[in-house]
Amino acid sequence: MVARLVVAAPSSGSGKTTVATGLMAAFSAAGLAVSPHKVGPDYIDPGYHALATGRPGRNLDAYLCGPEMVAPLFAHGARGCDLAVVEGVMGLYDGASGQGELASTAQVAKLLRAPVVLVVDASSQSRSVAALVHGFASWDPEVRIGGVILNKVGSARHEALLREALDESGVPVLGALGRAPQVQAPSRHLGLVPVAERRAEAVESVAALASRVREGCDLEAILGLARSAPVLSGDTWDPEVSPDGLKGESHRPVVAIAGGAAFSFSYAEHAELLAAAGADVVTFDPLHDEQLPDGTAGLVIGGGFPEVYAPELSANEPLRKAVAELALSGAPVAAECAGLLYLTRELDGKPMCGVFDARARMSERLTLGYREAVAVSDSALAAVGTRMRGHEFHRTVVEPGAGAAPAWGLHAPERRVEGFVQQGVHASYLHTHWAAEPGIARRFVERCTA
Repeated sequence: MVARLVVAAPSSGSGKTTVATGLMAAFSAAGLAVSPHKVGPDYIDPGYHALATGRPGRNLDAYLCGPEMVAPLFAHGARGCDLAVVEGVMGLYDGASGQGELASTAQVAKLLRAPVVLVVDASSQSRSVAALVHGFASWDPEVRIGGVILNKVGSARHEALLREALDESGVPVLGALGRAPQVQAPSRHLGLVPVAERRAEAVESVAALASRVREGCDLEAILGLARSAPVLSGDTWDPEVSPDGLKGESHRPVVAIAGGAAFSFSYAEHAELLAAAGADVVTFDPLHDEQLPDGTAGLVIGGGFPEVYAPELSANEPLRKAVAELALSGAPVAAECAGLLYLTRELDGKPMCGVFDARARMSERLTLGYREAVAVSDSALAAVGTRMRGHEFHRTVVEPGAGAAPAWGLHAPERRVEGFVQQGVHASYLHTHWAAEPGIARRFVERCTA
């Protein structure tokens, strides 16, 4: 039994991240073990959640992993905690395009049997807030709106008008926060700037959010709401449940995972699955480390912002050569999005690793959305025909977009092939969640010993 709540909003920009991160930090500072979670495929918010709680920020994505995996993955992350705070995505009822409630915050709240705290941007309304809250609270009777936190309140008089209106709605007001742009995290082309790029400032921001929440919210009432969640039955996800793989072997192959400011996007479960499959997982920073970790037998390069750090990545020529040599040797290499860019010949004119004869550049066009994919080339990650769901999120273009042996065939929103499979390398724009197909990690580690 873990006390839990979901922080949602009528729309993006209402203040979910402000409130969720502030609650996590405030309750953690009060001595509670807080488990942080984020609905959807977002990598950046979980970094701030981890900073607020001292625990890995974990994603709950019913599209990538399937609705049946949401509760088990939640239970895995929240094991041993006093409280779990789940930050929603977009508006409460917004999900995968054209697929009803799939992957919405509302669906996750129902799967977790968790009460919802609705964060409302009250900056341009007074009495109308009651109609808004009533509509969200009554839309789906299976979604329990347990309270409202008013954000961007203009004055004491404004707050009084809002509270008076909401008295008639039957939904309690759990807090009111004034406008405070000084604690907002800076943004750029793909959202907030990740913690890995501004850790000192991020620590200050999170502390300021905790202070705001303590001053403006009824933490006792919010904790009471979280504790009202019923027992969540069912299995707990465990990477060790998968076949033993190489765990019994005396030699554990080293799998290096790129990290640091340029490659800060990864799901915690990937490293856990690799370790469970028998790998010795070691993190390195391509911005600063001139060599791969000793004994590297496999390489995972996830997402991030190499376009921001292209000059620095290019200047680290020893590491670029080491990566190219590893790829040329046939060792398994898995690269997603930022990793794909790093393996191209050049990025915005700056030399990269040159594993593929392709060039990458920034673009004005945002590519964003869920994808249905099937493996069209046998690789270190997947056999031909393996079906996965993934997510694209980038403002870059790779030309050509696919090699002679593409990584994936995509079925939505349009049919196309994408990515590169070359020797042991699998590189693609597609972000996937390996918990949906744990055989990926086992296959990868087995190829490390081949």
